[in-house]
Amino acid sequence: MNWVERQASLRAHLIGLPRPLKRLLMVAADAGFISASMLLAVVVTAEVSRARAPDLALVVLFTVVLTIVAFWRLGLYRAVVRFLQSRAIVALALGATASVVPLSLAMFSPGLEAVTWRTLIVHWAFALLYLAGSRFIMRDFLHRRERPAENVIIYGAGAAGARLAAMLGSGNECLPVAFVDDSRAVQGNYVAGLKVYAPDAIPGLLEEFHVERALLAIPSTSRRRKKDILRRLEQYPLHVQTVPDFNDLISGRARVDDLKEVEVDDLLGRDPVPPQPELISACILNHSVMVTGAGGSIGSELCRQVAEQRPARVVLFERSEPALYRIERELHKLHRDVEIVPVLGSVDDEESVRRTLEAFSVRTLYHAAAYKHVPLVEYNMSAGVQNNVFGTVAAARAADRAGVERFVLISTDKAVNPTNVMGATKRLAEMVLQGMHARGTSMRTCMVRFGNVLASSGSVVPLFREQIRAGGPVTVTHPEIVRYFMTIREAAQLVIQAGAMSEGGDVFLLDMSEPVKIVDLARKMIRLMGLEVRDDANPQGDIEIKYTGLRPAEKLYEELLIAGNASGTQHPRIWRAQEGPVSWPEVELALQSLRAAVAQNDCTAIREILRRVVDEYMPPSGLVDFVWRAGAKQRSLREASVVPISSRRPGPNLEGHSSEA
Repeated sequence: MNWVERQASLRAHLIGLPRPLKRLLMVAADAGFISASMLLAVVVTAEVSRARAPDLALVVLFTVVLTIVAFWRLGLYRAVVRFLQSRAIVALALGATASVVPLSLAMFSPGLEAVTWRTLIVHWAFALLYLAGSRFIMRDFLHRRERPAENVIIYGAGAAGARLAAMLGSGNECLPVAFVDDSRAVQGNYVAGLKVYAPDAIPGLLEEFHVERALLAIPSTSRRRKKDILRRLEQYPLHVQTVPDFNDLISGRARVDDLKEVEVDDLLGRDPVPPQPELISACILNHSVMVTGAGGSIGSELCRQVAEQRPARVVLFERSEPALYRIERELHKLHRDVEIVPVLGSVDDEESVRRTLEAFSVRTLYHAAAYKHVPLVEYNMSAGVQNNVFGTVAAARAADRAGVERFVLISTDKAVNPTNVMGATKRLAEMVLQGMHARGTSMRTCMVRFGNVLASSGSVVPLFREQIRAGGPVTVTHPEIVRYFMTIREAAQLVIQAGAMSEGGDVFLLDMSEPVKIVDLARKMIRLMGLEVRDDANPQGDIEIKYTGLRPAEKLYEELLIAGNASGTQHPRIWRAQEGPVSWPEVELALQSLRAAVAQNDCTAIREILRRVVDEYMPPSGLVDFVWRAGAKQRSLREASVVPISSRRPGPNLEGHSSEA
């Protein structure tokens, strides 16, 4: 066994000792060094000739006993040496001072002329040097790495960066080697023992320290600044990670060393507008509120936002038992002062919805229950129509009968000039509410359209991240496809505020900012995970981007307006669409025909009815519904197997048998 292996074995042995034995060893070591410190102080001050050995020995024993008791009361034996922080120096200084007190009393005893003020000062210095030195040396020994850690740079030399450096310095995963910060005031200084460099120095740091990872320690900065920083880091071969959000750090939901991948909303650089208090709470404060589809990605975030506004109760209406269980547990844990009511049920069961609304005196209903995945709804047309259209019809009728004051439909940009069944069903759901308003209802109805929500179910972001970690390829449907993106939290807040402005039959649009090219998003995610795109220009890259072709009924880009007219509201990111009236009799007639077609799973009729009632619906050629196509294939096989009698040729085996045989 070589020297390095002996050290590793000793470290493992010391760390594995029982806690009482560790404390006993510390007490014994302190006793020996405190005694030696006092005797050395007497020798150094040249007072040893004046001391009587028996009396001095008695004072040493008295000092050691009182010092050990003082150390115990100060908690020096409860501290785990491996995780000792620099702020422990205060307790160590108090411990050194405590060891001087017995000596200061001994100064006035006859025969102890050797104990003078000079002796006390020297002893205090020796004791402090021993106490601090021995513990920090042991801490560094126990933390010494058997293998080299990965070198990292920390972007941000503020409080979060300093804490992160201290935590990483005591671990085995990452070794911080330098800080990078935009502020010229701190550049060139040292923070937590590391030098702070300007961003221009990054190439040199990568070469000098062989750095492959950068950690963003700027939790309280704006998303726009983060976007600029990420754009700068994107050009280097660095895996970029971030510390948690500042609010999560303050609330205790996260620690500064809980590193995570760069959030895509940081890449987009869109700073959310703080919600307006009078709008965010208008339909919720002290009201009974219900959310359908409460376990979905958008529905669950609506539940969180509603619960924060101190409602009388939140009714969670959800058909998926696991999803309902998760959101109910989360809300109970975070909002113990709010009544949380989990209800299992389907929105297309009108009586179940009505009973729930009446039982809990619901005044505001957010209808988020819907099938939203474009290809899945295209492959399952009847189920999509049943849930998205007739679920909305049942929920709206039940809410009207139960006396609900506000009904807010969560819609989508795919409802505008739809090319797919999902978009057409959501547009028809909008028309149901617009038709009800035109017919006359005391309930204020509105619908809110917005685009893709980051981190929602079906979002490309988690898919891309999973594909990158697996080594690729990253799949993009088309090189020119673009989408609007918004954070799920901001979308939920804007939906609630839009609902508060409803006058009845309103169509609200959320400002989605600039559209994002999906392939550019994929490239950014690859580079910020420290990898390179493999293509013709860089055949040695790490991750390939593969184009798979547009999925059934998928569009290259999405829109938010049908008529092209919209006016502003009191909120800068909420617009009100100016669209033509909808005839309820026409909608009701279409619903009757559609219900019959769904009952028969007649996809041809379903699509024809949707095309007739939704003027803007332009479906692609060909039906891709799985069940319908399989049924059509079986019908074709049966028809092909029935050969007309006149075309049959007699054979020896058919002789004497009837034609029905």
